[in-house]
Amino acid sequence: MNLKNKLKTLNVDIFNPYIIVVLIFLFIAMAIPMQYFSNELHPPSFQLYLFIIIGIIFFILGVLFPKILFRISKKFKNKIIILEKIKENKLKDLDEKKLKNLKENKLKDFNEKKLKNFNLFNSYTFIELILVAIVSIGIILQIVNFLILGGIPLFSGALKATAATKIWLFSYIFFLIGINLLLAKFNRKSHHVFLLIGLALFTLTGYRTTPITILLSVFITLFYTRKFEMKHNLLFAILIAILLIGIGFIATKSIEWQQWRLNPIDLLSYRAGFTLNILDKATYLQGSTNGSLFYYTLTGFFESVDPRVLVGEAVIGKNHSITSTIFGPAILDFGLLAMTIQMFIIGFILKLLHTLQKHFKGIATGIYAIILAQTIVWIETGPTDIVVWIFYLIGIFTILYYFYKLQPSFEEN
Repeated sequence: MNLKNKLKTLNVDIFNPYIIVVLIFLFIAMAIPMQYFSNELHPPSFQLYLFIIIGIIFFILGVLFPKILFRISKKFKNKIIILEKIKENKLKDLDEKKLKNLKENKLKDFNEKKLKNFNLFNSYTFIELILVAIVSIGIILQIVNFLILGGIPLFSGALKATAATKIWLFSYIFFLIGINLLLAKFNRKSHHVFLLIGLALFTLTGYRTTPITILLSVFITLFYTRKFEMKHNLLFAILIAILLIGIGFIATKSIEWQQWRLNPIDLLSYRAGFTLNILDKATYLQGSTNGSLFYYTLTGFFESVDPRVLVGEAVIGKNHSITSTIFGPAILDFGLLAMTIQMFIIGFILKLLHTLQKHFKGIATGIYAIILAQTIVWIETGPTDIVVWIFYLIGIFTILYYFYKLQPSFEEN
């Protein structure tokens, strides 16, 4: 087999939860040119790297924890094994009596009832139309948002500052959930039109994170539900890079009150380095915001306070919206202990969803893709958006649903 064929058939689960660790190190590497080889930024202290390593360790512990639970819960583990055997038609390992009993009494019930419950799509045509309607609502709301704003935020710093309205928020929630579940369950090329329309609209808002999250989550969804070749992976990677560099550069140049002399690549490095420098300062200001970042994040529907502005006020004493990485807000609010708890929980939830989506696909894959993509974006921005906590809450309900449905699946003979 030549190299080209090997690459085509290479089956590597690149979107397992450990990709977060890889991308954290990549984010640090992006910052190095501006921090160590230019006069734009200064090198961070050793304490920054110490906090990051501690955060990564607890994230990994969170990822490993479900394996410990599975080993403790032998009954659950046995159920998963049986499900895998049913899917792969490898029930020959069971003894004849148990196999007969399973086929006659339980396999029939499982296939007819449980799989329907897992998929949540008992009527494919009806559910497909519902998902198309949800996606369409997201698109329409974004168009309405532009009409109310009176322009395109991508080309105006003033409009961008006011673009993240409640209409925008609901538009994003509807579209992101709808498009991922639609593509996860229904393999129709026509549905990609909705993706392109939504991606274009959210790109025009001038925010990098939303279109990148949309494209990245869809990439993850398709990666697990379609047969991807290497060229498909490269295409998505190139598109994401273009969005990351292009939107950030255009939006920055469109801010009327700022003047930048950096090229797009240098600007990307500068943003990463500046964000890490903010985190560096935050490690010396543990607990300085006294929980206000978390409070205003959770009350984002009702309060007009931007948690990232509070980060700017706490760290540099200026009324600027500033990101502080995935570690920063927890450190500023409650200190190192809160950061370790947060990273452990994130790893734990991602691993549970990753395990469920591998076995059940469909809705589990779509939810996992959304949450993983949002967490990847968090590496820079930090958990200061109510929408991401909403998705994590949906993820928790998804986990509970599948675990609840698993309980009565099989009884011990």
